[in-house]
Amino acid sequence: MDLPIRKVLQKPDVVGRMVRWAVELLEFDVQYEPRGPIKGQMYADFVVELSPTDSRQEEEASFRWVLLVDGSSNQQGSGADVILEGPHGLLIEQTLRFAFKAKNNQAEYEALITGMLLAKEMGAQRLLAKSDSLLVTSQVTGEYQAKDPQMVA
Repeated sequence: MDLPIRKVLQKPDVVGRMVRWAVELLEFDVQYEPRGPIKGQMYADFVVELSPTDSRQEEEASFRWVLLVDGSSNQQGSGADVILEGPHGLLIEQTLRFAFKAKNNQAEYEALITGMLLAKEMGAQRLLAKSDSLLVTSQVTGEYQAKDPQMVA
């Protein structure tokens, strides 16, 4: 009883639960296999994989204003979320509900336009805009050409 399990077995409520689970699991062929060692390099590789590259960090650092937009629509209506991050920790968040029917991509555009107008009103000279819509971002950068007349407008 000098092993770490001693502390667990001295608590009656924990022991009762463990016994109940053991009885429940007896009908299944469950076997315990210890997990092998996890190399520290795996964690390091994982962190490096998820970290943004230095060039992306430098690019974002050169912008003093960052705009994050997301638009959505469903049968109940459409709306958008706009987050504007400015210098010195300034953070402005807006949630919009549109009074008109809009498709998802149209809501994304409206969110982007609203965010850009807000940034201009706040005096932003240089703005990094981020959106989760590949269509909108590709059309704004000129990679895609808008075909829908409403999107062209």
